[in-house]
Amino acid sequence: MIDDRPEQIRIWLSAWEESLRKKKPVAAHLPEDWPTLPATLLTDPGNVLDHLLARHDAELDGRSPRGAHPTPPKLADSIIVSELLEAVQEEIEEEDDTPSLPLDALPPGFRHQIASLNLAHLQNDDAPESDAAALEDVEREIRTRSGVLLPMADPATGGGLFAARILKQHSSASKKWNGEIRLEDTRRLLRNLQLCDVSPLVVDITKQRIFLELVRYDLATLDDIGDEGKLGRKEAVKIIDRVVRVADTLQGEWPFTARPRLLFANPPWLRIKDRFRGHPEGSSLRKELGEALRSLRDGEMKRFSTMRGNVNLYRLFIERGLQILLPEGRLRIIVPDSLLREQSSSPLRQLLVSKHEWENIWFFDEGNCLFSGISQGVVVISVIAQGSTSGLCMIGPMDRTDLRPNGKGFANKVPILTLDIGRWERWTRGEWGVPRLPRSPLLRQNLLSTVDDLSHKPRLTEPLGLLTVDGESVKVRVGEIDQTSHASYIKPWNGGGKGTPFIRGVHFTDDGEGAISLRHPAFEKGIPSRANERQQARWTGEMKSPVEPRLACQAIVNAHQQRRLRWVVMPSGCVLGNSVNHIEIPQTVRERLADDHGSLTDGLTWLCARLNDDKLDEWARAWAANNNVNNYELEMLPLDFPEVSTEIST
Repeated sequence: MIDDRPEQIRIWLSAWEESLRKKKPVAAHLPEDWPTLPATLLTDPGNVLDHLLARHDAELDGRSPRGAHPTPPKLADSIIVSELLEAVQEEIEEEDDTPSLPLDALPPGFRHQIASLNLAHLQNDDAPESDAAALEDVEREIRTRSGVLLPMADPATGGGLFAARILKQHSSASKKWNGEIRLEDTRRLLRNLQLCDVSPLVVDITKQRIFLELVRYDLATLDDIGDEGKLGRKEAVKIIDRVVRVADTLQGEWPFTARPRLLFANPPWLRIKDRFRGHPEGSSLRKELGEALRSLRDGEMKRFSTMRGNVNLYRLFIERGLQILLPEGRLRIIVPDSLLREQSSSPLRQLLVSKHEWENIWFFDEGNCLFSGISQGVVVISVIAQGSTSGLCMIGPMDRTDLRPNGKGFANKVPILTLDIGRWERWTRGEWGVPRLPRSPLLRQNLLSTVDDLSHKPRLTEPLGLLTVDGESVKVRVGEIDQTSHASYIKPWNGGGKGTPFIRGVHFTDDGEGAISLRHPAFEKGIPSRANERQQARWTGEMKSPVEPRLACQAIVNAHQQRRLRWVVMPSGCVLGNSVNHIEIPQTVRERLADDHGSLTDGLTWLCARLNDDKLDEWARAWAANNNVNNYELEMLPLDFPEVSTEIST
């Protein structure tokens, strides 16, 4: 078994070239100790290469290669075709030898029927003019005859997937063209590719892959001398060497003179703290990388103005890509759907809306089967550099079966919602988050109605309503006991031993009819001895429990559950694990609740019932950034108090 990943890649590329030369399957040229591959992978040699590179990249960072998956070619094809312009028709069309019948020879009734069909518009009289304009763009090298905007860039090219799939589309569009016209358009396309990667190994592999894809799609030959409509190897390799370069796109300068008009990318879905996991100096390397990225400037301006918290690299690639593009250039990037809702992405969303035209999104919910082994939601964003945002076209939710290799890139049945900017701003208070939407028209309409109704209301921690007294507002906190670092103090709840009730997520229960309660052996008898509720249920550490009741929340991490949040009134004398959140209520607010409802417990019970409202939970599911809950998500819950008529306007 070959364990050296770069050597595996070299062997695969060599076998791929031999298969093209001898017209035999790649598997026939592999060594005997090569791992067995699924038949679905063997039909696309480039996809195998992408898998090998993804695993190599994961191993370098100390991540598991089993969790590394490349961009699906089907998704790349759909994104590309949605950006292709119409191919330019050749000036000389083949003569149609089909016999035709003069219109005058038809009976009067037939002539009248044909006239009523108004077929003149099908003749497309404007086609010569549009083709002339397109040909002018071709001569200026701002597009190909096959419809690709130029220059086309990929700042994190990996193995060159997007460039490879563009070559496939170009080959298909130019198949019936005159050989010279096809050859020149292929040269034009290749000359205007701009592919970069920080790894010299990846760049070398990408160069080889692009050439083999040219041969695969009959755009080049394996010989130095070309053929009709095909580049020779010597010329193709010379062009490829110029357009595929080693470059650190984030920290360095763009290595090409011309700025791109079209940019595709699926950048690393990594946080800085996830880099260099397998490196002995990983900690210092992560620190240096973070400091370097934060200190980068272009003149007087920070290069990355939207960096917040624990930085995700894909967010930096979005901001950098928009800096690289020409004005009105188009950016299409594949990223996790947490970009649409997480608080740390808010500065980037504000940039997309205020400085550019955030045109549309394709979104795929968890469990979409798009990336094998990855349950996280996916979004493909479309942004026009330095444009003006007037709204957002939300396309989805989609799944793998909705993708199409032609037309607009997806099936007609996929739901589409155009969100005007006024409504969008009102929903999000100018943070430009995008809610999850169900596919069902009825459920979607109900959710939109709920979001419209609740978006006017004060948020949980805002200085309005009953939860603020004398300028003091409630705060959302995580449970005080870290279950990992204090594991030795957390014991099962049994008949003997002393301790304090320890509350974690498993102790929140829902009867299926909307009633939520606390199920802990300290407060409920009859729980079986082996039940999960008895395990890790007793705290024996020094930290003391609060003397007053609290309002606690468990977030459901399973995206397919009907309920997102479960609120209960926590009795005094309990401690909370850090998988549970609670509301920290100032004394002034506690006194107000006790005065209005007879006791603090009754006041918290009243508040708990409102927080468990189905509409509020529907809101929470729509705005959940990911399967984990954070304090911000709870702090931004809208509360509809009858006593408060004040509405928030943006």
